[in-house]
Amino acid sequence: MSGTAVHGAAGRRERERPDEPRNEEDDVQEIVGESLARRLVEWGVDTVFGLPGDGINGLMEGFRRQREKLRFVLVHHEEAAAFMATGYAKATGRLGVCCATSGPGAIHLLNGLYDAKLDHVPVLAITGMQETSVLGSHYQQEVHTTQLYQDVAAYNLMVTNPQQMPAVVDLAIRDALSKRTVSHLTFPNDVQVAPASEDPYRHVSPGKPPMSAAVMSYPQLPPDPRELARAAEVLKAGRKVAMLVGVGARGARTEVLAVAEALASPIVKTLPGKLVVPDDHPLTTGGLGLLGTAPSEELMEECDTLLMVGTSFPYGKYLPGPGRARVVQIDVDPSLIGMRLPVEAPVCADARLALRDLLPMLGHGPDRSFLEKYQRKMSDWRAEMTSLVDPERSPIAPQYLMGCIDEAAADDAILTCDSGTIATWSARHWTIRGDREFYLSGNLATMAPGLPYAIAMQHAYPGRQVIAFVGDGGFAMLMAEFLTAVRHELPIKVVINNNNSYGQILWEQIMLGYPEYAVRHRQPEADFSAWARGCGAFGAKVTDAKALPGAIREALAHPGPALVDCDVNPNEPPMPGKVKYDQAKHFTEAFLRGQPHKVATLATVARDKINELRS
Repeated sequence: MSGTAVHGAAGRRERERPDEPRNEEDDVQEIVGESLARRLVEWGVDTVFGLPGDGINGLMEGFRRQREKLRFVLVHHEEAAAFMATGYAKATGRLGVCCATSGPGAIHLLNGLYDAKLDHVPVLAITGMQETSVLGSHYQQEVHTTQLYQDVAAYNLMVTNPQQMPAVVDLAIRDALSKRTVSHLTFPNDVQVAPASEDPYRHVSPGKPPMSAAVMSYPQLPPDPRELARAAEVLKAGRKVAMLVGVGARGARTEVLAVAEALASPIVKTLPGKLVVPDDHPLTTGGLGLLGTAPSEELMEECDTLLMVGTSFPYGKYLPGPGRARVVQIDVDPSLIGMRLPVEAPVCADARLALRDLLPMLGHGPDRSFLEKYQRKMSDWRAEMTSLVDPERSPIAPQYLMGCIDEAAADDAILTCDSGTIATWSARHWTIRGDREFYLSGNLATMAPGLPYAIAMQHAYPGRQVIAFVGDGGFAMLMAEFLTAVRHELPIKVVINNNNSYGQILWEQIMLGYPEYAVRHRQPEADFSAWARGCGAFGAKVTDAKALPGAIREALAHPGPALVDCDVNPNEPPMPGKVKYDQAKHFTEAFLRGQPHKVATLATVARDKINELRS
């Protein structure tokens, strides 16, 4: 599509031909709410996630009038609507749209919108506002959302005149798509129901109401040949080259693998970039950071040259130290280049195009000893991880739970994940192979997006298997959205890693040297499967490892929504890939200061280590 102008659904007839059957609403005057809905349709938007309210009744009437072309997905909490729009955008690359009423509804959207902003995906948020005649009078639910959204939204406007429509919708959507971020439009009640053609004021300025169309150019940014030549020069001079790829390299799998092969470079993946390269490929050493692998961490300490593609990896402690490695960075956004490390050869370009053009400049036949060293280390690491998927453990090992999902899921399954210890088990035991995908809240790392993501992605891909792997804490926050899946007949599968605690926070407290505090709920664990059955869906509670594989298979085979609630060992620590001295020291200090459950925790660590040694 390079350099071409693309219409969403442009060219749709504004009115039916006279010889076609007329709808009873054909003669109803178009209001601003319908002008908005119609323009969304012209941009190719087919889904809006939201919750009605009296602050958006005019917008809802517009959505109703366009209901044959624009689906409104009714949710139970506005935060979930924003997560759904974000998940939809992450999985499809298209615009995600969410809608909420004025005041409290608009406030609820914010967490999901920050998830979109921080992970660079396009989302349009639409909110209501009290009518213009009462603004400034401390009216009920008068929250000035343009001020509230000032940080989260790049395009942020209150529509105050029908003459602004529909051009401002175009501007907001283009801003979100081109900058891969959040745009926000808020509509006062009286403006929502005003005739779209109304011209209420004299025009005293030399300007005129904006004119626009539902069209946008999507050029792919090619690399500058001089920048590429410099990058090739740096890379060819390296003896120990490593690649770090992020989600910005999505769609460039073939090129990433070809360049890595030419450089004899191990490929390290960020967590959001997990889907870029298959996990069982011999060129990858997996993830980096607290949730990553020991080989990835060690090779970052040893490499003399680093090629970063589609990532501005935030955890600088896991990157080469100053002066330790020469850095080449490829990113489509120039503002993200050089953010973490001094970059010797910046390349601002689309990842696929840059790698494609870089490949013939690299030659072949470099020394492969560095790569082969880390292939051996990765083989050992995989064996250690496999040893932890142990069906004999009681309570159930969370690694075994994830292993059962990984074994039973389809080769094109989409896995969504909450933040927390579940992200560790997913990172290490969910295998990207075939067309599998993986999504979580990357830079915001918020709780509870896994379930709403799954709902949105099942809407986007009705023929694919979509699995939400969530913790009990995150599920409890937005568990009403499972009912949303049931009511919309979406066959999502939810698997709950139930440790009856906020597990990641628990271990973070310990790693600071402090005993855990206020992170566990009272026993017994909740039975969320009862909620699933109460919603009219499949629900299974698992407390015995022997029953787990069958329960997972049964849930995946169920034709509708299904939930498996599995009680796992609450004392299983998500250990870093490589334990550093300070981490071990703080771990010991927490135990000496009175860490509860220390006997069970030490027993778990000991069993893990024995299994790893046996592997």
